[in-house]
Amino acid sequence: MLDIAGAKWRHGNQSRWAVRIRLGVTSENKRQQMANAKETLPKLMEMDGCIGACIVDSTSGMSLGAIGGNGIDLEAAAAGNTEVVRAKRKTMRALQLQDSIEDILITLGKAYHLIRPLQSNDALFVYLVLDKSRANLAMARHQLRVIEKDLVV
Repeated sequence: MLDIAGAKWRHGNQSRWAVRIRLGVTSENKRQQMANAKETLPKLMEMDGCIGACIVDSTSGMSLGAIGGNGIDLEAAAAGNTEVVRAKRKTMRALQLQDSIEDILITLGKAYHLIRPLQSNDALFVYLVLDKSRANLAMARHQLRVIEKDLVV
């Protein structure tokens, strides 16, 4: 795919041209467009009602990066939610379900806890804590899905 667009405008008494050329998406272009953990965590905090978020390695239970928390120990949450993910995967294998986890929702009295394995690496997952009174759960799930697709760790 080749996309060429041009625009002409006046700056003072001079004419200026801007040309944008966009080639088809290559693996190198795609790599540059994908976000890393350091860029992704602040985006997660921009969600309405977000209290804290972390990216977790489910093989070790260790957090690869965390932001926010507001009194929640995100390191402990990373380890605990690793057990949740492992238990769900073990149950799916026992039931011979040929499927994958899209996300796991835990609803508490005051908060939603969302766990979403990465499509690019299912050994990693995003853990998100939302204030139930301020968050829109459907919108948060949608935003998490969009952000997670671009995340490469």
